[in-house]
Amino acid sequence: MQPAVATCHAMLIAAPASGQGKTMTTAALARAYRNRGLRVQAFKCGPDFIDGMILEVATGNPVYNLDLGMCGEADARRLLYKAAQENDVILLEGVMGLYDGKPSCADIAERFGIPVGLVVNAKAMAQTFAAVAYGLYAFRPSLQRAGVIANQVGSDGHAKMIREELPAEIPWLGAMKFDTQLSLPERHLGLHLAQEISDIDQRIEAAAQLLGQEIPLPPTVRFDAPENNACEPLLQGKTIAVAKDAAFCFIYQANLDLLQSLGATITFFSPLNDRQLPATDACWLPGGYPELHLATLQHNHGMRESLQAAVASGMPVLAECGGMLAAGASLNGQAVFGLLTGHGTIEAKRQGLGTQHATFPSNSGEAAETIGAHTFHYGRFETSLPIIAQGKGKYGAGEAVYRHHNITASFLHFYFPSNPALAAQFFLP
Repeated sequence: MQPAVATCHAMLIAAPASGQGKTMTTAALARAYRNRGLRVQAFKCGPDFIDGMILEVATGNPVYNLDLGMCGEADARRLLYKAAQENDVILLEGVMGLYDGKPSCADIAERFGIPVGLVVNAKAMAQTFAAVAYGLYAFRPSLQRAGVIANQVGSDGHAKMIREELPAEIPWLGAMKFDTQLSLPERHLGLHLAQEISDIDQRIEAAAQLLGQEIPLPPTVRFDAPENNACEPLLQGKTIAVAKDAAFCFIYQANLDLLQSLGATITFFSPLNDRQLPATDACWLPGGYPELHLATLQHNHGMRESLQAAVASGMPVLAECGGMLAAGASLNGQAVFGLLTGHGTIEAKRQGLGTQHATFPSNSGEAAETIGAHTFHYGRFETSLPIIAQGKGKYGAGEAVYRHHNITASFLHFYFPSNPALAAQFFLP
C-alpha cells in the first residue's frame, strides 16, 4: 500500500518572460544537484518537447510534462507523487512568464504547493532587479518564494550589487555570469534538439560550475498520493513501432509509459536510417522536423515501400504533425511516404499554436470521447481526406483529425494519459 504522502525538495523555475534563460538555468541547477550525488527529476511546464530534451541530458532521466490544460490535475498529481518517491530533488521548468497563460505555471505552483524560484536576465540592469523580483512575488502573495537567480551578470560586483538590494524575504540563490558559449541555438520551433548540439553536456556542466556547488537545496514539499487508476491491458500482446530519430522526435515520455501500462511492447525505428519497419502490429509517426531531412526521406525507398505495405495490410498508423506531413504524397514539393492523399508545405508564418481537446464521436452509441492535445507548427496540409474529429482550443475550432482506412492523422500531438482508452484505439484495427 502506497504512503499517503511523499516528500521531496522541489522548486518551479519561472521568469518574467520567455528568453530569460530558464532552460539552461534549470539544467545547470539539475546538474549541480546531480554532481552532489542527488537524484534529480525534471519536469517541463506546458506541452513543449524540446526543452525537456535538454533537461534529460542534465538529469540523466526522462523528462515529463505538467500542464493543467492538456494533461490535467490528476495526471500532474500522479507524476509528482511518483517523482517524490524516487528522487531527492524535483525541478520544474516554467513556460513563458510566471503568470502567462490560463492556466499558468504560477497556477501549477500554487495548486501543488511548490515554491517558485525566479530567473531574471540581469543584463543592463542593477538595483531594478530587486524591484522586478519583488513585484513578481507580490503579484500573488500566496506563492511560496524559493529565491532568485540573476542570469547574465557582468561580474562578481554586478551580482553583489543586485544581492544587496533584495528585500530580506527574498532568498538569494546565486548568479550566472554572461557567457556566449552557454547560449543555445534556436530556430522556428524553438531551441535546437539536444542531440544536434555536439557539446551540450559540456555546456550544461559549465553552467553548473558557474552557479557553484554550494547552491542551496529547494524547500521540502509534501505531495499527496493520487487515486489508484489502473489501466486495462487494452494493448496486451501488441507491439508498436515508434519512429524516433532527428526527423521524428516529438514524443511525450508519458505517452510511451501509458502504452506500456496498457500492455504494449515499444520498439523504435528510424525512417532516416532503417530500410524497413521492424516486426510490429501498429506504427506511430510522431512530429519532428521531416522538412529538414527531405533528401534522406525521399531516397529511402525501402522504408517508403515497407510503410506502404504495412498500411495496405491493414496495420494501424498514427501520424502526428510532422509525421502526417511525411505520410502525405509530398512535402515542399518533394515525394515522401505516400500513405495519405495530401500535400504538405512549410510556411513562413506559424500556422497553429496552443492546447486543444479533440472530440471523437462514438461508433457504438456511447458518449463521445475527448483527448488532450497540443499544436505548434508552420505546416499546411492540403487534402480531401474525411475529417473524423475536430480539435477545440480557447479561441474556437482547432485542428482537424483525418482518417484514411487504418491511418489517423492530424497536426495535433495527442497526450495519451488524458484518455487511455481512446489512445489505445489509435493502435488497434
